[in-house]
Amino acid sequence: MTQIALPLELPGGDETIVGGPSLQPVFAALQASEAWPYHTAVLSGPPRSGKSLMARWFAASGAGEAIDDADRIDEVALFHHWNRAQAEGHALLLVARYPVVSAPDSTGWHIALPDLASRLGAALPLMIGAPDDALLRALLGEHARRRGLALGEAVLDWLLPRIERSHAAAEALIMTLDRLSLERKAPVTLALAREALAERVYGHGHWQPRLL
Repeated sequence: MTQIALPLELPGGDETIVGGPSLQPVFAALQASEAWPYHTAVLSGPPRSGKSLMARWFAASGAGEAIDDADRIDEVALFHHWNRAQAEGHALLLVARYPVVSAPDSTGWHIALPDLASRLGAALPLMIGAPDDALLRALLGEHARRRGLALGEAVLDWLLPRIERSHAAAEALIMTLDRLSLERKAPVTLALAREALAERVYGHGHWQPRLL
């Protein structure tokens, strides 16, 4: 497990980027921005996967410019950012929900401006996938820590094989555990963990978090 402490004062206290083996290639690339093609990388991943925190860490480290929600920004303005990065020779990290795609029938970031599409299509793609077991365990522990919730190893061992491998599911489950613990005025036990998991609604094989 790897944790990169953010050199930032973030709302809600000291936050960390929690990592596991599946994120090592992303961390390594962020720390080697001088090797990015055209000084540009596009970081994409599912909701609550830490993309914005990574972008803030990257910008605060002085490695370059980071633009969150780049897929929602005016494309002409985004093209100006890209041109400035080329002219000044600094790295440009763009954060989006999906990677850049060109095929019209594929799911991804579709860019209408041809010049921008070709340039960002050549950028380094950095994709965050579903968390591996080590990362999922670390996420459960970190979300619990931020809420001051004590999770024993037995509870973590029981939960790990039973929840969906997603960042959002881990966060939602800890929110439920925290609420139940406060309502019951009781610590987190296996019985409480079973109750929290039972509150999660499953539909069509997908994890449906109630508290997001």
